[in-house]
Amino acid sequence: MIQSLLIANRGEIACRVIRTAQKLGIRTVAVYSDADAGALHVRLADEAVLIGPSPARESYLVGEKIIAAAREKGAEAIHPGYGFLSENADFAQAVLDAGLVWVGPKPDSIRAMGLKDAAKSLMSKAGVPVTPGYMGDDQSAERLKSEADGIGYPVLIKAVAGGGGKGMRKVDEATDFMDALDSCRREAASSFGNDVVLIEKYILSPRHIEVQIFGDAHGNVVHLFERDCSLQRRHQKVIEEAPAPGMDEVTRDAVCGAAVRAAQAVDYEGAGTIEFIADASEGLRADRIWFMEMNTRLQVEHPVTEEITGQDLVEWQLRVASGEPLPLRQDELMIGGHAIEARLYAEDPGSGFLPSVGKLDHFDLGEVGRIETGVEEGDSISPFYDPMIAKLVVHGEDRDAAITGLASALDEVEVWPVRTNAGFLFNCLLDEDFAAGELDTGFIARKLEELVPTADVDEELWRAAAVIALASENGDELAGFRLNALAQPSVTLSHRGERRRLVLADKEPFAAASGFRDEERVVAFYEGQAYEFSLASRGRVGAVAGDGALVAPMPGKVTSVDVAAGDKVSRGQRLLTLEAMKMEHAIVAPFDGTVAELNVEGGAQVQVEAVLARVEAAA
Repeated sequence: MIQSLLIANRGEIACRVIRTAQKLGIRTVAVYSDADAGALHVRLADEAVLIGPSPARESYLVGEKIIAAAREKGAEAIHPGYGFLSENADFAQAVLDAGLVWVGPKPDSIRAMGLKDAAKSLMSKAGVPVTPGYMGDDQSAERLKSEADGIGYPVLIKAVAGGGGKGMRKVDEATDFMDALDSCRREAASSFGNDVVLIEKYILSPRHIEVQIFGDAHGNVVHLFERDCSLQRRHQKVIEEAPAPGMDEVTRDAVCGAAVRAAQAVDYEGAGTIEFIADASEGLRADRIWFMEMNTRLQVEHPVTEEITGQDLVEWQLRVASGEPLPLRQDELMIGGHAIEARLYAEDPGSGFLPSVGKLDHFDLGEVGRIETGVEEGDSISPFYDPMIAKLVVHGEDRDAAITGLASALDEVEVWPVRTNAGFLFNCLLDEDFAAGELDTGFIARKLEELVPTADVDEELWRAAAVIALASENGDELAGFRLNALAQPSVTLSHRGERRRLVLADKEPFAAASGFRDEERVVAFYEGQAYEFSLASRGRVGAVAGDGALVAPMPGKVTSVDVAAGDKVSRGQRLLTLEAMKMEHAIVAPFDGTVAELNVEGGAQVQVEAVLARVEAAA
C-alpha cells in the first residue's frame, strides 16, 4: 500500500481524499494557493506546501510545482481529485517519469478518451452505441455550420477537451449558430487551452445516465451500476441519484455492459465514468441510450454510488494504484437502497445564479445525511474557483425516503451572508414531476421560474423572524422560547422596504424557521432560503448605479468587448462578457440607446460593482 500521498487539488474533494488516506494510515500532503492558505484541506492534511498565487493557472494547474512539492515532502504518490489536472495525460506522464505513483488511469487511456471526437470513434469500433454528429478535422466556422444545418436543429456544440458543462452550447436556430460557436470556443480556450469542437444532435427528451467503472492492472474491469444526473442547469449537474429512476434490469445490463466494454477498449485502470445520453420520450430503453464521453477520473457525484454499494471508491483508487486487484468481483457488487446528492453552490438564484463570494460568518449544514465540504464557519468563498461549497448526500431504503431525507437536510442549511442555492434545491426535490421520476436535462430550464425561491415572506415567516429576534434578545434558545414569558413581546422589523411592528401572542402560528440576530438584522432560514430582516427603524438602501450604468455583479475578467463608445445599441444587446468562477456572464444594454462610456477592455480584471459601461437612453 502507498505510504504517503500528495493531493493535487483543493476544497471538498481534497478533504474527501485526505480522510480516506488517513483512515488507511497514509501520510497526506496538501498543496495550496495564496487564496487557500487557511483552507480546510490544508488544516486536515499532515503537511502542506504553497504552490503559487491565487489564480489556478498559476498554482493548481502548474504540474511542475505540484511534482516539486511531492518531492520536497517525500510523497510517494499523487492523487489528482477531479478538475484541474485530473484528466491531463501529460501531467500523469510527468508524475510517472518523476518516479511517483499516479492515482489514476494510464496516460494512454486518458489520451484515448480525453478528446470527445476520438473517443466516440473508438467507442463505435468497440461496439458501444454513439450519438449522431460531426467530429471532423475541418474546424472552419462555415463547415461546422454546414454540418449543423445538415444534422438539423437543435444541435449541441461541444469542446472536444471539455467537461463539467464548460465549452458547451445548445443552438436552437441556424441564425444563432455563429454567436454560440464563438462563445463556446472562447470558453473552451480559456478553460482547457483547446478550442476544437464537435457537433452533436441534441436529444429532445434527454436523460443523462452514467456508469461508474473500475479497472485494475490485472485485467479486471467491473461496473458499480448507474447514476442519473439529468437535473442540470446550463449543462452543470445539480442533483444526482443512484440508481436511475425507471431503470429496468434489461436496460441496466445493456448500458452497464457497454460501459465495461468501453473501459476494456482502452485497457483502463482505476476509477472512471462512462456517460450516456438517453432518449427518454418513451422511458429508458436499451436501444435509445448512446455513449457521450468518458471521464477518466473520480466524479463529483461518486458518493451516491458509494452509498448504494457500501464501497469507498477512494480506497479502491488507492489500492489499485498500489498494484492490488479490485476489492470485489462483479457478482459481489449489489445495489442497496437509493441515494441522492445535491450540490450546494455559493450563488444567488434570485439574481440569475450569480456567484456569491465573501466570508462565511454563519455556516451550519445541519446533521442530516452525509456532508462533503471544504469549508467551515469563518472561511471565505473565493472568486478564483468553482462555487460549489458542499455536497449533501442522503441514502434511504427507497427513492421516496431519500428525497424526504435530502429535503430535510436542505431545510437545515444555514449560510450567511454568502448566498446559496439551497432553497432552489429544496424546491426541485418537492416538485411533483421530480418525485414521479419524470426527468430530463431540460427539467430546470422549463420550471426555472417556479423553482427559484421568491424573496417574499408570508405572515408566519414575519412572526418567525420576530420570535428569533425576541428569543435572542432575552438569551433564550429558539426551541425553548415562550411568548408568555414576556409582557406583550414586540419587535419592529423591515424587509425589502416593508416595515412592521410585530406584537406576538401565544397562539399565533409561526414558521418552523431557524436563525440568528445581531445588532443590525435578523436572519431567518426556512426551507434552505435565507431571509434578512432589518432591525433598524428605517430600512437601508444600498448604493444603486445611475440610470444606464452597468456594474460588475461579481469580481471577474472581461473576456470580450463587443461595442465601442459611441455605438448605437438595442435593449438586450450584449456589450461585453465577464468571466467569473469558470462561467461566462453577458452584460447587456438595459434599453435602446448609445454607449456613452466604456471603461474596460478585453482581459481586464474588475471588482464587484465596478462601473463597466454606461448607456444613454435613445431620445
